[in-house]
Amino acid sequence: MKNIIFLLLITSLLASCSANKKSLYTWNKYENTSYNYVKNNDENATKGLIEEYKKIINNQKGTRGIVPPGIYADYGFLLIQTNRVEEGKLMLQKEIELYPESKTFINKIYSMLE
Repeated sequence: MKNIIFLLLITSLLASCSANKKSLYTWNKYENTSYNYVKNNDENATKGLIEEYKKIINNQKGTRGIVPPGIYADYGFLLIQTNRVEEGKLMLQKEIELYPESKTFINKIYSMLE
């Protein structure tokens, strides 16, 4: 009898661990797209990464419902590199608003622009 109870307890414990849990953030195809950007570093890869950032920002379905940390900063820096400076600065500011702890990092990016 003890073995049956123990087996049921272990089974229920393992079943609860394997429950499908929703992710904190929606990343879409960011991993593949960013890898492609780093690997190829051409105009198509840049456009693809910019589009992926837009998807992540506009279609956030994670449990937190907000853009993942660093996305606005990366997106802003990429925009600045593609001569869209004002739009890039706006994204950097959004990163600070959403994640105040990133202010030191973002300020270093601003100092690089001067």
